[in-house]
Amino acid sequence: MDFAASRRSTLGIEWELALVDPQSGEIVPRAKDLLSAIDDPRFDKEFLAGMIELITGVHGTTDEAIDELKAMRDTAVAAAERLGVAIVGTGTHPTSRWREQEQADDDRYRRVVQKAGDWGRRLIIFGVHNHVGIEHRDKAVPLLRSMLDRLPLILGLSASSPFWQGLDTGFASHRTMLFQQLPTGGLPPMLVDWQEYERTLADMLRAGVIDELGELRWDVRPSPSIGTLEVRIADGAPSIDDLAAVTALTHCLVEEASRALDDGEPQQHLPSWLVRENKWRAARDGLDATAIVDEQGTLQTVRDALGEAVERLAPVAADLGATRSLEAVTRVVEGGGSAARQRAAFERGGHPAVLAELIEAMRA
Repeated sequence: MDFAASRRSTLGIEWELALVDPQSGEIVPRAKDLLSAIDDPRFDKEFLAGMIELITGVHGTTDEAIDELKAMRDTAVAAAERLGVAIVGTGTHPTSRWREQEQADDDRYRRVVQKAGDWGRRLIIFGVHNHVGIEHRDKAVPLLRSMLDRLPLILGLSASSPFWQGLDTGFASHRTMLFQQLPTGGLPPMLVDWQEYERTLADMLRAGVIDELGELRWDVRPSPSIGTLEVRIADGAPSIDDLAAVTALTHCLVEEASRALDDGEPQQHLPSWLVRENKWRAARDGLDATAIVDEQGTLQTVRDALGEAVERLAPVAADLGATRSLEAVTRVVEGGGSAARQRAAFERGGHPAVLAELIEAMRA
């Protein structure tokens, strides 16, 4: 399998957003109208007719990529307001009913529903996907395994989906629990090297599990056509600060792992059961989660792990032009994270207060 040439640790970001009625807060199927009004290929349709995706170009630094998305956010918010709609970014829409949603007109999305039935139709979910450039395909699988070990940090930091169809799910990231119901969603196999990745894909294609590589919606996956590792575990980002935090953290963690490979450091990864348990804990508790660090059962809170990571990654951030964005991690942690902010808003004024906060966060 070909793996496209890509400059190391370049960065591209995909940010999925919902279009809502400013008064009711419910999703409205106006993506086609909004995209026509903006008329920019960086703004694209997504799974639902009430959903858009903002896609950056390829950047050499984190801060540059965030700056591009901030400008794109401004464009989208202004265009939406002219159409009488608003934009929100969150892992799940807090109240909209999945049976009432209109699918986008795209064969890829129709296949999701054909294969997954109601589990596919339930996906009123939104995420942030970070693509980090890899200079050689032999690094792809080791870096994938390294990022699986670090999923609790990214998921806990980004968790923004406590509500689903009007109810508190008890999870900080209900999106995580929904998305992994897809037959090709969730955690990837615990692969060893690129050759095993190729064999696995060949077997899946031959068996009809997938028809194309894009149908593998793993939490972390290689993207051979553009030469990147794509980290897809993060919930939707309600604000530029949330977006900057999760992107800088992801970008720096991948580069840190890449340097460890270059230095010949021993590659000791967590077993599959532990990765799965940590993912579940982070989805349930977000920033309040306690992760299992090793097979001996050593525990560490996600908050403490993030604090250590910000300090440890500072030199990497300086090299990646991520210093300003990485500082957002501390602000998000100190603010309690989006799931906690949404629950606090609900206590103040129910779901109207939650949606009002999300709309304002997107404009800030």
